[in-house]
Amino acid sequence: MKYLLSALLILIFASCKQSPEFKPIQFKSVQIEPVLQDSTLSIRAIEILDDGNLAFAANNGAYGLYDVKKQLWQTAVQNYDSLTLQFRAVAHTKTDFFMLSIDTPGLLYKTGDSGRMELVYKEEGQGVFYDAMDFWNDQEGMAIGDSIGGCISIIITRNGGATWNKLDCEDLPEGLPEEGAFAASNTNIAIVGDKTWVATNTGRIYYSADKGQSWQVSDTPIIKAKPTEGIYSLAFYDAENGFAIGGDYTNPEAHSKNKIRTRDGGKTWELVAVGQNPGYRSCVQYFPNSGGKGLVVVGFNGIDLSADAGNTWKHLSDTGFYTLRFINDHEAFAAGQGGISKLIFKE
Repeated sequence: MKYLLSALLILIFASCKQSPEFKPIQFKSVQIEPVLQDSTLSIRAIEILDDGNLAFAANNGAYGLYDVKKQLWQTAVQNYDSLTLQFRAVAHTKTDFFMLSIDTPGLLYKTGDSGRMELVYKEEGQGVFYDAMDFWNDQEGMAIGDSIGGCISIIITRNGGATWNKLDCEDLPEGLPEEGAFAASNTNIAIVGDKTWVATNTGRIYYSADKGQSWQVSDTPIIKAKPTEGIYSLAFYDAENGFAIGGDYTNPEAHSKNKIRTRDGGKTWELVAVGQNPGYRSCVQYFPNSGGKGLVVVGFNGIDLSADAGNTWKHLSDTGFYTLRFINDHEAFAAGQGGISKLIFKE
């Protein structure tokens, strides 16, 4: 009996003790500090690099790097013939930064040895439109785009981004008419280890367990009756817990069936906070070290926070952004129309 009691006490204390990585979300406000202001820029893709610095690519061929410690910017413009390039997808490895343009021709650049961006992939043709990009590791990465020839577009690199190859439709699930993704925040792809989830404008989620070598697709209950409705952004805290948000950017106040959650790795999705704010948002991210409970969403009409995995929400600010990336468990960079700001969440 003595040993049984000791074992029970150990189990009780172990179950009550929180993981050292878990921090309950108690933020009540957000402080917004602009770090880049340019009325000509519309920025939908940012990356926190391994050294803690910030990179972006945007409209007008613009891209740049922010040295966080020195608070200095280096910006440039990428030209291609007479085209004005629009970048909405970026990614990085330990050695390189990547940016991918929308529309045809789809142009994918990586940092080159000469100090200039090097073109490593080009795709032309009707319907070419790439939406998001991410890497599994320093050698393997992917980008996704709208449907061509009956399936969504997926290109993959296995050599650190030096070359990219497009998957054949025979290797992908059959697409729906005009299925693609909203190039709103570069958050249509979520990666945890070898596992990958891709969200589309038709409210479906593609899943690969093996770094893009095989794929399956499932439907979700998110609102998707109109071309402007569907999933705009998804994020996974770990291999089991994920969240997606969308709605209709032409009716941003509508908040019915625009937030969904999974607790089983995307096998099933449930609607949450139905009929509650927030309405349309273009980006969702988990607070680091929040145990999968802390979520923040941004859109052009505000910032909202959830401390309970999306069941309830608190509106923090009317300031609009398109996309967001965390620096640590209480600070992030957010980008939108006219620049980039640092967000500091406060208790």
